[in-house]
Amino acid sequence: MDPATGTVLAVVVVAALVFAVVNGAHDASDVIATPVVTGALTPLAALVIAAVLNGLGGMLGSRLAETVAYGVLTPLDGAAGLVLVLAALVGATAWNLLTWWRGIPSSSTHALVGGLVGAGAVVGASVDWPSAALQVALPLLVSPLLGFLVAGLVALGIAWCLRHAAPGRAHRLFRFAQVVSSSGVAVGHGLQDAQKTMGLVLLALVAAGALPHGAEVPWWVAVSASGALAVGTLAGGWRIVRTLGSRITTLDPPAGFAVEATTTGVLALSAAGLGVPVSTTHTVTAAIAGAGAVRRPSAVRWRVLRRIAWFWVVTAPASAAAGALCAAALLPLLS
Repeated sequence: MDPATGTVLAVVVVAALVFAVVNGAHDASDVIATPVVTGALTPLAALVIAAVLNGLGGMLGSRLAETVAYGVLTPLDGAAGLVLVLAALVGATAWNLLTWWRGIPSSSTHALVGGLVGAGAVVGASVDWPSAALQVALPLLVSPLLGFLVAGLVALGIAWCLRHAAPGRAHRLFRFAQVVSSSGVAVGHGLQDAQKTMGLVLLALVAAGALPHGAEVPWWVAVSASGALAVGTLAGGWRIVRTLGSRITTLDPPAGFAVEATTTGVLALSAAGLGVPVSTTHTVTAAIAGAGAVRRPSAVRWRVLRRIAWFWVVTAPASAAAGALCAAALLPLLS
């Protein structure tokens, strides 16, 4: 590897870790919103637990990272491959910062995939459309529907079981249960989102010639990506906590547990079981709406949900446009 390529690779790795930190801060609300608003955990305790378990979750596998690296685009060698990764990261990070500033829960995964596709169109990378549709697009579309339906069924089942219970005692029990279920969400978030950063670094290492095509994730990539996500989580996501915790619907501890148990199951199945990416944000948001809707449809503020859904729709194309612009600016400089 020549010195120039090594320098650009180092910049790409730093950009990936910055993305992981921003991702952690942006998505911290996904993990801590429900236990904080129901009183199961204090904000500080929720953040510390989420940060530690985010980092741990990122160390539990690499199958999803390889899907991100090899399942969307055919890896490119040299400057074009490095520009592809750097531009995708810049586009996704910019979108995450914008939606965090607006207090909107949006998907870092959609932003990353959109950035890859947009940058790939500029640098000439070929998209493996069947693989991308089956391993990326389909899981991203199905996971919110699954979150909504399963959380609704779980919340309904809990409500039926508690129909004769004293509310005060039931709420106390489920606050304790939420400590466990919200910890599961934190591990699942790390398992999902840290691996997405690992996949981008892996793609850059292959492009620079530091690793062969089809290589597995090096240990130092897993450690640094997981650590960066944990650091970002500690920075918190208070602007989005309010949206998830109270603006969509009002949550009590049993409903919060239903949301967290559902989200944990979806994240674990997709990352550890299937090795496909899903959006933690989309799954949590849909699960919150599902748990509220079974109480009564009017309990969900559909206007807020429609605004969030609009941002979901535009995330991928907006990030693709940002990635394409970045790639067009960087390619002449780095070629």
